[in-house]
Amino acid sequence: MAKKAELLEKAAELKLEVTEKNTIAEIEAAIAGAEKHETKEAAPAKAGKRSVKALAEAEEKAEKEARKEEGDTSPLDPEAEELKKKGPVPVARPRIERRGKKYQEAAKKIEDGKVYPLAEALALAAETNPAKFDASVEVHVRLGVDPRQADQNVRATVSLPHGTGKTVRVAVFAPESEHAAAKKAGADVVGDEEFLKQLEKEELNFDILVATPQYMPKLGKHARLLGPRGLMPNPKSGTVAADVAKAVTEAKAGKVEYRVDKQAIVHLAIGKVSFGAEKLTGNAKAFFDSLASQKPSSIKSVYVKTVSISTSQGPSIKVETNN
Repeated sequence: MAKKAELLEKAAELKLEVTEKNTIAEIEAAIAGAEKHETKEAAPAKAGKRSVKALAEAEEKAEKEARKEEGDTSPLDPEAEELKKKGPVPVARPRIERRGKKYQEAAKKIEDGKVYPLAEALALAAETNPAKFDASVEVHVRLGVDPRQADQNVRATVSLPHGTGKTVRVAVFAPESEHAAAKKAGADVVGDEEFLKQLEKEELNFDILVATPQYMPKLGKHARLLGPRGLMPNPKSGTVAADVAKAVTEAKAGKVEYRVDKQAIVHLAIGKVSFGAEKLTGNAKAFFDSLASQKPSSIKSVYVKTVSISTSQGPSIKVETNN
């Protein structure tokens, strides 16, 4: 009876449904089965989620998460050096303080937050030019277009009435019958097969390339050379033309191409500081008239958002928009 009592006590610990009515053999069998099942559950599998490796990885991950929440940066390896902050985070100086002295002096002449009329802004740009050389005057226009849309990818040319102030080297790739007219119009480089040999040697001694439509296929294999440099002739820019003499004359007179970039901004140099406010204003108005004519029909909101003018190395001046 003592043995049966001990077995019943052990069965109770294992939460087995046995009573005194069961025989000793039945109780022993129930206890043995329960112990076997318990051992089987406790043993880790050889592979899978309950493997020894998986259990160790889970424990390590839980420990890392706990350290992260507590902000504990002490090394796990007792021999490793503890990571310590070397000092306070450096405070960046304002952008204007990181500029040169001449730039800072020029920037003081521009009132913060003021939007200037076009003529006044151009005169101020020439006054605030910190460079010693005859710097270019640039216009930067942020448009309300999406350049990813084909119909909103603004690109055109404009003839600046007073030129750009730069010496433009024009090359002409056309049949021999057009060479004399191109040279008379002022072309710097004229040729056909000889010109192709220069391209093969990567001799790019020109700023603008004009080609006739029938000669364009011959430039196909040189697209990788000309394209990235913006020298590939294009009908939109007027550099693919049947009348090469006219195209050369326009290029020499100050015909420039502009296009919107990925940030929906158009950048264009409209002359030099030495031009004076009157000539710069004439060029700027010609550009703005051309830009207005290129407004996509799908734009229902504001087309010209902001306009800024600056010299090559000078501070930016906000300009009024005519919206």
